[in-house]
Amino acid sequence: METMQLMPVHGANMLVQPFNQPKFEIQIPTGTIEDEIISSRRENKRLPFIEANTKEITIQHLKEECVVPVFSKDNEITISHPSFIETTWEAAHQVFPNERIEEPAIRVSHVIKGRTPEAIHKPVKDLLESDKTIYYERMMFCFEIPSIHENIEGNRLNLTIGGVRAYNHENLYSKKGVEKFKVFIGFKNLVCCNMCVSTDGFKSELKAMSITDLFHAMVKLFQEYNMTKHLYNMSAYKDSYMTESQFAQFLGKSRLYQYLPVEQKKRLPQMLMTDTQIGLVAKAYYGDENFGLPDRGEEISMWKVYNLLTGANKASYIDNFLDRGLNATQLTEGLNKALYGENEYSWFIQ
Repeated sequence: METMQLMPVHGANMLVQPFNQPKFEIQIPTGTIEDEIISSRRENKRLPFIEANTKEITIQHLKEECVVPVFSKDNEITISHPSFIETTWEAAHQVFPNERIEEPAIRVSHVIKGRTPEAIHKPVKDLLESDKTIYYERMMFCFEIPSIHENIEGNRLNLTIGGVRAYNHENLYSKKGVEKFKVFIGFKNLVCCNMCVSTDGFKSELKAMSITDLFHAMVKLFQEYNMTKHLYNMSAYKDSYMTESQFAQFLGKSRLYQYLPVEQKKRLPQMLMTDTQIGLVAKAYYGDENFGLPDRGEEISMWKVYNLLTGANKASYIDNFLDRGLNATQLTEGLNKALYGENEYSWFIQ
């Protein structure tokens, strides 16, 4: 397995410098995980946690082949994608010092191309690879902590930590100011690689001026995350069922939601999924081998509904992925309560 070299983080006055200690190797120790789980992970390695228009890359590619954008008015450098990933890994290691943390899976989109100064006046056809520069406007990564896991309905869930950086949410034409990141801690369903995001495990806009700020904010988030409550809520979904009629009502109302008068929409809970994604949910209801084709007559468990929603979310762009992932959780929680008579989300199934 490829070795990942990380930058150390040391306390409140830390400096990020090249790692001059022996390389830290992130490996799967032989015999520490059940054989069937290793086999399952190999089978699902091909499944991306997000699809849309993304591609998979390595942290070495980000470090060695990509430039780092700056704030144009003062030429101050932004926090780079590799620094964000490494700082998140260090924060996770601080909170979970005795757990095995895997290498990050990294996906990117919206490549920004440029040229070196020496190649400014070259015709495109004469450009060499050494004349070109790139960076990615949007990047998402996650890494699993497989030693912390749970099983729901035969689906193994591994604790997962990750983040999103979207330079399109920054004003790079100004002077350096606070930079914005999205960070989460939750679970990944290994059957489908869907992400399960909870309210207390997600920061939609984590603001930081430096890597030090970023590190401490992430440590706080990871420490405050209520893992037990999150797992309990998800496990409860398997014991609740929605009829085919209620499921059809939910799909139809979700399509109508997009076109409601503004005042009426304000009175309803937020629903962030697009018409295209609702269509994917409908398609998966009949075609998904893991979460479609209900096995109790005309009823489908809320656990399956939840995974149909998180599966459709994989079609989101990187900068919307986590917000919609959290909204999928909120929708499932609300619909589940509506089945038992609560009114907040009842509009979606009546």
